[in-house]
Amino acid sequence: MSLPPIDPTKTAAGIALDPQTLERVIPESKRPDGSVRKQIKIRPGFTPQEDVRRFRGTKQTQADANQLPKGHIIGWAPPPTSTASNSTGKALSKNAKKRAKKREKKEEEPVADNWEDDDEAPSPPAAPRESSHTTASSDNDGSALASKLDKLNVK
Repeated sequence: MSLPPIDPTKTAAGIALDPQTLERVIPESKRPDGSVRKQIKIRPGFTPQEDVRRFRGTKQTQADANQLPKGHIIGWAPPPTSTASNSTGKALSKNAKKRAKKREKKEEEPVADNWEDDDEAPSPPAAPRESSHTTASSDNDGSALASKLDKLNVK
């Protein structure tokens, strides 16, 4: 494989666009003995072998685009910069919005405090009770709760 041209306006074969005539030419150059090579005109539509790109099918080009960068560790993902907007800036499709909501819901699930209870089946969440108590009875509930908490303290 050849190196890229030093002058970016030239192709790998040395073909450049002549600014005066706007034709593709190989510019004149000097030989090691000091003599000068003439400028060579290139026929329109001709592509030398050095300038022909290697053929890549659609699946190959897509695989190259999705290829991980060199040195990437599999399974590691950089922390997200923003969770509210997507990184591409395009509008999300209906299914992508659903997946994002599921992801957010999954992140919000509480983590169990006691990992020893993993063997047992998780209990269903308790339904909120509607209290028909007066404010005086709610104060009693608060004091009962406080007394229970005092019993739990390790001294």
